[in-house]
Amino acid sequence: MPEEPHWLSAVEAVRRLRGGELKLAEYVEALIERTERLAHLNTYISHDPALIRRSLKDDPRPSGPLHGLPFALKDTIDTADLPTTANTPALRDSRPPRNAPIAQKLLDAGGTLMGKQALGELSFAMTGNNPAFGTVRNPYGENHIPGGSSGGTAAGVSAGLVPFGLGADTGGSCRIPAALCGCVGFRPSHGRYDQRGVVPISSTRDTVGPIARSVADVRLVDGLCAPDGADPGITVDLAGLRVGVPRTHYYEDLDPDVAAVTEHALSDLAARGVVLVEQDLPDVQRLNELASFPVVLYEVGRELSAYLYQHDAPMTLRELVRQVATDSVRETLESILDEDQVAAADYRDALAIHRPALRAAYADYFSGHDVSAILVPTTPLPARPHQPAGQDRTVELNGKDVDTFLTYIRNTDAPSTAGLPCLSLPSGLSGDGLPIGLELVGPASRDARLLAIGEAIEAALPPLPLPAL
Repeated sequence: MPEEPHWLSAVEAVRRLRGGELKLAEYVEALIERTERLAHLNTYISHDPALIRRSLKDDPRPSGPLHGLPFALKDTIDTADLPTTANTPALRDSRPPRNAPIAQKLLDAGGTLMGKQALGELSFAMTGNNPAFGTVRNPYGENHIPGGSSGGTAAGVSAGLVPFGLGADTGGSCRIPAALCGCVGFRPSHGRYDQRGVVPISSTRDTVGPIARSVADVRLVDGLCAPDGADPGITVDLAGLRVGVPRTHYYEDLDPDVAAVTEHALSDLAARGVVLVEQDLPDVQRLNELASFPVVLYEVGRELSAYLYQHDAPMTLRELVRQVATDSVRETLESILDEDQVAAADYRDALAIHRPALRAAYADYFSGHDVSAILVPTTPLPARPHQPAGQDRTVELNGKDVDTFLTYIRNTDAPSTAGLPCLSLPSGLSGDGLPIGLELVGPASRDARLLAIGEAIEAALPPLPLPAL
């Protein structure tokens, strides 16, 4: 492992902090210096070195399992000392009265908050472009997108600015940027983490999730964030492990580099004794279409309005939407202001019929084929070059212009709707040196075992080289 402190894993940094080999003040200063040097990556919205130093002066040797370990938060997670902007102009000066419970858990565990990280505006946008807050850059290719919506968190972890961060995931927002930036991104089972104090899209689908540089680091964070059921002691032997490989839909129309890297990873796993069960998920996409966007479009306006009301925000939802800087996000939210885009009956059907049917289809797949996880490429393509804001609604895939948002969430959205635990691991690099991700999906509430499987698979795959920064 490199000796530069900014490349220490979270687990290793905690070990050294606990043993006194690593001085917290020196570690934090190294990260502050690196953040200043790489400020052009634009990963942070709020980063206040003076505030960080004051917190260490007040508590120079934090106790708890993190022993002062630095971390960052996606700027949708409330903090009392820093604004919660959700990367949207109307909330630029928003000051929540208290920390979100999930943030407080990490602070109580002895973590040191380094700042709040950039995102696709209001967690809707994919590319890291924002006319009001600037462009987030991918550490592996600075003219490329970091993915979204938790792009600032993934880019900050990837660049060595912080060992881990909490993002948030509705349809892929932790896993997609993790895949594009060469990190590990975890979406826990819906309800596993406390979601209070987080700028919402959909209470049915939203969850906070960690982004880090290894599965062991994610397991450390999960053990702190999950109220129960976290068991970092679980181990998995790859020999005989049965993993589902649904070729139809998930492996179709892939970027050639994604296809090649994924097949190489599958071969490596098979050589280690993993049993690749090639069985499709025939009804999942249809059921997801009936539940995915109907739930989001029905809930988002109501829940954003409730968040504004609970925080005594001096604006209505309409006033917030009027100031949204990203055209595609503003258009989506404008469409729900005056009338429901989804009828109440269709929303009820999505919750009462289609989402349960989707969850049952996944449960039947796991039990019927006796598989412990499903394995697919996280995204059909690696990071694409940044385009000017407003011109990034499409990307090129196999010679065609395709919808950016829908293409990147193609493999991540259905398990999100179903509320399943999902993990994205780095699986290799494209020909031009951009990271590619491999997604594992597990049965509902089997988070600890999925993380153990992920750690075993991670060890079987070649590690990514660090970004040249």
